[in-house]
Amino acid sequence: MLAALALCAAPLGAQPRAATAADRPNVVLIITDDMGYADIGSYGARDVRTPNLDRLARAGVRFTQFYANGTTCTPTRAALITGRYQQRYGVEAPLSAEGATNPDPSERGLLASPGSLPRLLKSRGYATALVGKWHLGYTPAHSPLAHGFDYFFGLKSGYHDYWQHTDSRGVPDLWENDARVSATGYSTDLIAQKAVSFIAQHAREPFFIDVAFNAPHWPFQRPDTPSVAVGNARFLKPADSLASSRADYVTMVERMDRGVGEILAALEREGIARNTLVIFTNDNGGEWLSDNTPLFGRKYTTWEGGIRVPALVRWPARIAAGQVSAQVGMTMDLTATVLSAAGVVQPTDAPLDGRDLLPVMTRAVSPQARTLFWRSQAGRPMRAVREGDLKLVIDAAHTYLYDIKQDPGERHDLARLRTSDVRRLTQALAVWERMVDAEAVTRR
Repeated sequence: MLAALALCAAPLGAQPRAATAADRPNVVLIITDDMGYADIGSYGARDVRTPNLDRLARAGVRFTQFYANGTTCTPTRAALITGRYQQRYGVEAPLSAEGATNPDPSERGLLASPGSLPRLLKSRGYATALVGKWHLGYTPAHSPLAHGFDYFFGLKSGYHDYWQHTDSRGVPDLWENDARVSATGYSTDLIAQKAVSFIAQHAREPFFIDVAFNAPHWPFQRPDTPSVAVGNARFLKPADSLASSRADYVTMVERMDRGVGEILAALEREGIARNTLVIFTNDNGGEWLSDNTPLFGRKYTTWEGGIRVPALVRWPARIAAGQVSAQVGMTMDLTATVLSAAGVVQPTDAPLDGRDLLPVMTRAVSPQARTLFWRSQAGRPMRAVREGDLKLVIDAAHTYLYDIKQDPGERHDLARLRTSDVRRLTQALAVWERMVDAEAVTRR
């Protein structure tokens, strides 16, 4: 079991050469919210047009077995910022909007540390920005600026009205740095515009921008139909969106894809596309209007439909176009990959759990087996571990075992036939839980 845990943090083959000041890439990391696995053309979309994301897929690497760290947004975003399992920080469920008015600085959230991704990039001379969704805390101690972002524009809560920019309580939730601001327009468009502006301002220096679209998270509000202000009335719970349709959702995804196109065009216009590392992924499995085909389950669960997500990476200077990779990966691997590309020395006091994927993408090594762990405290508790092609799922009192390579839809339970594998993986999961929980206790 300990060997399996050690494998989680081991590098994927030889480390790539260190980046120099001359070839450090710019980094554009785009993350969407609640989008389905099959809601992109290159992943089999049947009723959604995503020409810009499809172009990105053709120009780099498309991962077919990539996972979110969590079953919901806050946990996955914590893993992205730290490059580590979010359980180490006790961040395992979405933060409530009520925390926005909690004056206690110890309010739940992700406290800043020297190992935060933007802080580490700043140490290498990067300008840093987050535009879009944060959802990792409301107080100054938990804010994007505290974590090392030079600039922030977007929402701090889990979701807001796309037109009125108010949260689930009807309270204004649009920020520029740590001050509330007002703006006219659809959130997806505003996020894309701010990203394009930041790229233009910093095109002559290395930069990192996290473009965190809140689309297509509910409320399912179309980009061509402005919402009506409702004062301070509470609204926008999942049940309130039952009147919405798949067609509404599709317009949101397509508008987000248009924003991606504007960002890619800005890189071309500034002449920096070749040496810009562009990453696209999603924070968890799709919601009820999403298409997760051929996977089972959705957001809030550790079934494949709740955690497997699209992942696209383009870096023309280093990564060959037209690749499709079966390498198993996880959100926190993107952190390790970005730091490696930027030539950042990895922190020793909080070693990364994620792996650098550049050796696989540059074809220096072949895809390698992984052991990955999940624990969800949002909704009903669920746990899972994937080791190679085997995946163990513990849902309440029931334990299941699947061969994910042969059965990505998790339809054929092998638990009764492979009891030794069930025992081994259950024990490995318990060892991992004790390890991350012990560290979380030291942070309280």
